[in-house]
Amino acid sequence: MRSEAEINHAVETYADMIRRVCFYHLKNQSDTEDVFQNVFLKYMLSNESFYDSEHEKAWLLRVSINACKDYLKNFFRRNVVPLELLSETEAKESGDDHEVLEAVLSLPVKYKDAIYLHYYEGYSAAEIGNIIGKKENTVYSLLSRGRMMLRDKLGGDGFD
Repeated sequence: MRSEAEINHAVETYADMIRRVCFYHLKNQSDTEDVFQNVFLKYMLSNESFYDSEHEKAWLLRVSINACKDYLKNFFRRNVVPLELLSETEAKESGDDHEVLEAVLSLPVKYKDAIYLHYYEGYSAAEIGNIIGKKENTVYSLLSRGRMMLRDKLGGDGFD
């Protein structure tokens, strides 16, 4: 672990450069600040010994770029909807949509998960299989049976 003086020197020397690199990759100020903090946390906890200031700078740049890439690949970040969009979606939901969603949520878990992931989240059968740990053909069967159950609950033939 590094001393407080080393950390302060690195932050004073490289902070602007790290922020620019992070902002270039992330294009968002709050994400940039998150990754910026993680970079200097890694620096603080690192036992890497540097030959000179150029080696230290190169190390920080590499860690910054990798942290940005990791942040962009993060499952949570890719699959989260901002609250602003969620409230807009809920406001647009009509009574019929609400009835269908209620019917989907009342299905047994294995059918509910498959139907929800396919129709509401847009996953393919292969992706759903990976998520719930089933084979692709099993997912097709779950979707088919789930649609039949929905047809019975909602009383219609319009759910194919």
